[in-house]
Formats: sequence, C-alpha cells, structure tokens
Amino acid sequence: MTHYWLMKSEPDAFSIDDLKRLKKSPWDGVRNYQARNFMKEMKEGDKVFFYHSSCSPSGIAGTAKVSKKAYPDHTSWDASSYYFDPKSTQDNPRWFMVDVEFVEKWPSILTLAELKQDSVLADMLLTKKGNRLSVMPITKDEWEYITVMLKK
Repeated sequence: MTHYWLMKSEPDAFSIDDLKRLKKSPWDGVRNYQARNFMKEMKEGDKVFFYHSSCSPSGIAGTAKVSKKAYPDHTSWDASSYYFDPKSTQDNPRWFMVDVEFVEKWPSILTLAELKQDSVLADMLLTKKGNRLSVMPITKDEWEYITVMLKK
C-alpha cells in the first residue's frame, strides 16, 4: 500500500533541481525524532511532495518517490559533519535516512499561503499553526487534492 509524505528542504541546501540533476539521493541530516520516526515508516514506492522551506515563497516544488526504505544515517557518525551526533553509533544508530528519486518538477511552486487559504486542507499537518516538521505524512485525499490544485 502506497503512503504519502511531504518532505521539506531549504533550496539553497538541496532543491528539487538538485534532485532532478542527481535523479536519486539520500535524504540525510534529519535530526528530529518525530520526523525520523516518520522516515522509518517509509517504504519503497511511497509518494513524496518535495517542499522548499525557509525561502520566499515556501511551498511544494515537485514530486519524488521513496526509492530505498530507512537505513542508518552515516552522517551522524562523521565528526566533521554538521549532522554529527556523538550518541549515535554504528552499533546503535539514532538517526536514519531514506533514498528519494526525482519524479517531477512543477511549473510553479504551490505556496504555503495557497495551501493555507484552501479550507479543504485545514486539517493537513503542514497548514496547522506551529508545525515545523521537515518530514510529515499526508493523506491520499490530500495528495490527490493538491495534485488537482496544481493543474488549475
């Protein structure tokens, strides 16, 4: 059964264009336990909205799919990495990542403001006040509705 996700990245760190160029990439560096736990639920073939965050405008820039389920994030073991965590070891990893594969870059970003203005999406985690998770589940209905929004 396919699941649906929204994954955020700052475009100056890793953008939809970077993923398009690479075709596939690990999604590393997640250091929030709830986001990590969501990633551990991901399976190959799950669908992903690629969201550009901390930019203007923030919003959904395209789609990807999970191409490899969660595995230990080796950047947490590298003392020279920004994502180093001395409490994470190869024998007892704390952090995980998935691989994602490029599917589509949208012609324009579907902005957070546009998403928030639509009452149908009022219960979506992304549109709720105070939600800052970089990885979050979305429903199949939300996925389908947002896909239709793009085509308008």
